[in-house]
Amino acid sequence: MKIVEVKAWMCHFPLPATFWPTWIPAFPQNKNTCLILALKTDEGIEGYTAGVGILDEAKSLVGLLRPFLLNRDPFNIEDTLKMLRSALFLGYKAWFVEAALWDIIGKATGKPIYKLLGGGPGIIPAYCSTGELHAPEKRVEEVLKLREMGFKAVKLRVKAMEMRDDITLVEKVRAAVGDDYTLMVDANQGWPIHAFGAYPHWSLKRAMETCSVFEELGIRWIEEPLFKTDYKGYAQLRASTSVPIAGGEFNVDLSEFRDLIEGECLDIVQPDVTIATGILNGKKVAGMAEAHNLEFSPHTWTNGLGFAANLQLMACCPHCPYVEFPFEPPGWVPEARDAMLKEPFMIDKQGNIKVPDRPGLGIELNLANIEKFGEKL
Repeated sequence: MKIVEVKAWMCHFPLPATFWPTWIPAFPQNKNTCLILALKTDEGIEGYTAGVGILDEAKSLVGLLRPFLLNRDPFNIEDTLKMLRSALFLGYKAWFVEAALWDIIGKATGKPIYKLLGGGPGIIPAYCSTGELHAPEKRVEEVLKLREMGFKAVKLRVKAMEMRDDITLVEKVRAAVGDDYTLMVDANQGWPIHAFGAYPHWSLKRAMETCSVFEELGIRWIEEPLFKTDYKGYAQLRASTSVPIAGGEFNVDLSEFRDLIEGECLDIVQPDVTIATGILNGKKVAGMAEAHNLEFSPHTWTNGLGFAANLQLMACCPHCPYVEFPFEPPGWVPEARDAMLKEPFMIDKQGNIKVPDRPGLGIELNLANIEKFGEKL
């Protein structure tokens, strides 16, 4: 079997309302933008994937990778990872491409990816991952509604200029939901985007002081409290607090995760297979985490195809406690996040995600939507 065609679309799916992501301060997002790839084999099997990117970068990436993907054996994942690592040296994070090969392998063998990688229960608890910084009173109302929807855990964004404002937000939500409800927080300090608006810079001292308060509030974990490669700072912070430390979404390849894990930086390891590792290397990182008695809960805030790829990896990892479910209505909702799919991912009434049991990624593309909102490259 070999790849004989590489199709690509740069898509801009409209959001139903403006979304203000905390990781790009003061930047209004009105579209879900992604690069979608379809790799077709000489046996007629197509594998799908998607990455986040801008138009010029996407055109360059497709132009770079197309000749290297053609005539490639989709089963030879290790060789493809070497090629993607070479692309990284040239400045292109193309790990997302590898998910399409796994989609092909799953369809060729008639199995979902997670069963090829070890299997699992096929259902995982989801936590609601909010994406904006809201006033405490508004966020309290929203979290109570999320609880009614079935979510048994919610992650809050804490990115106020003043530490006291972050703490007030979490205190008020905790008071509203009670001590038994699971709350996480995300500081988004791992990869700051300096472009549009002001944002706080967390020192190690601020992270330590914040964690000291969060210990009393029973926070499940604090995510990205420091820059992604501040290994020494992470180790010091982790040693200073009982609040579990999470991170890793924008760390790349095996070596950075080796340093994070062996450096005792994290309690929860969070690579994203479309940004940081690919699925096979993600499984290797999961193995490193398991060997060090750490939890594994990948980042999923990209798009429906990215969510599907990460979900397949999580489903075969016994130390994965939660699936991140990005949700911030009215702007970031499943119908817009997963606009390239025929069926958006949703939680059940118990707040769980069922892993698709169809072959490969277990999804079908909404080609009508892709052609309507996409530019073919």
